[in-house]
Amino acid sequence: MNLHSCKMCLQRQYMFKQLIIISILLNFATAKIITPNDVYSQVMIIDKEIHFLLKYHGLEHNHNEIIKRTKIKTKLKPRTAWQKTYEIMIKINILRKSHNMPIIEPINIEPILSLNPDMVYEQTQRILTELKIIKYKLDIKNVEHKPNKYSNKTPQDVFNELNHISASLDTINRTVFTPSYVFGEAMRVYDDLTTILNYLNIKDHTIPTKHNSSATPLETFSTSMEILSRIKVLQEMASIETVNFSSFKKKNPNPSDVFTMVQMILSELQTIKAHIGLFHYITPAATTYNDKTPADVDQLMRWNLRKISLIDTLRVK
Repeated sequence: MNLHSCKMCLQRQYMFKQLIIISILLNFATAKIITPNDVYSQVMIIDKEIHFLLKYHGLEHNHNEIIKRTKIKTKLKPRTAWQKTYEIMIKINILRKSHNMPIIEPINIEPILSLNPDMVYEQTQRILTELKIIKYKLDIKNVEHKPNKYSNKTPQDVFNELNHISASLDTINRTVFTPSYVFGEAMRVYDDLTTILNYLNIKDHTIPTKHNSSATPLETFSTSMEILSRIKVLQEMASIETVNFSSFKKKNPNPSDVFTMVQMILSELQTIKAHIGLFHYITPAATTYNDKTPADVDQLMRWNLRKISLIDTLRVK
C-alpha cells in the first residue's frame, strides 16, 4: 500500500469517526424534553389510581374539599414538587406496612442547583410502579389508565395535584403523619445542616434548646417558616432562585402540615449544598422513631434554627 492510499484510508477513518460523533450528538439533541405538561399527565394517572383505591375500599372522599384545603397559590419550582413525591412515597410505605409488606426506602438524589421536570417525572413512574405492586399483592384487579394531554401546566399545578394525592392517601391509610415521622425528617435537616457547617468550616457550639413539654405543632410550624426565611436570605446572597412559602402558612397546623414544611426545608437545603460544592452528599434516609411528641419535634427544629443562624455567608473558607 502506497503513501497516498494510507492517507485516503486515514481520511475515511476520520470521516467515519466524525459521522459517529455527529450521530450521537443528534440523538442527544433530539432526546425528548420532559415538560410540566408531561409530568402533570402522569400525576393525573396517579390521581386516578388513588381514586380507584378509595372506591375499591368504599371510603368516603370529599374531592372538592381536599382540593380547596390543599391548593397552594404561589409560583413553585420542580424541586418543590419532587419533595412532595418523596412525601407520597413515605405514605405508600405506610400503606405497605398496614398490609404487612416490607417498606421500601424512598429514593434520595444528589443535591441539584436547578432540578428539572425530568426528575419529577421519574418519581411519578416509581409511584405508579409501587401502586401497581400493591394492587397485585392485594389481588386487586389492575385497571390501566391512559394519559391525557395537557397544556400550559406549571410546577405549581403539578405540586397542587400531588398535594391532593398526598391528602387522599391519608384517607386510604386511615392515619396522618405522627410526631415520630416528623422527628425522623427533622433529623435529616439536622444532618444536612451539620454537613454544611462542617464544609464551610463554621464552628458549631449550639446545643439543644430547652424542652418545652407544652409545645404545639403551630410553634414548630412557625420555627420551620423561620428556617425557610433564613434559607431564602442565603439563596438570595448566592443568586439562587427562591420560592415564596408565605402561602403555606396555616392557622392551626397539624403534624402532617409540619411534616410538609420540613420537607420544603430539605428541598431548599439541596440548593445550598449544590451551590457550595456538596454535589455528592445525599441526605441520609430517615431513621424510624417511636413515641416522639410535638415537644421533641419542636426542640429539634429550634435547634436546627440555631444551627442555620450560624451561617452568614456561603463562601467556603
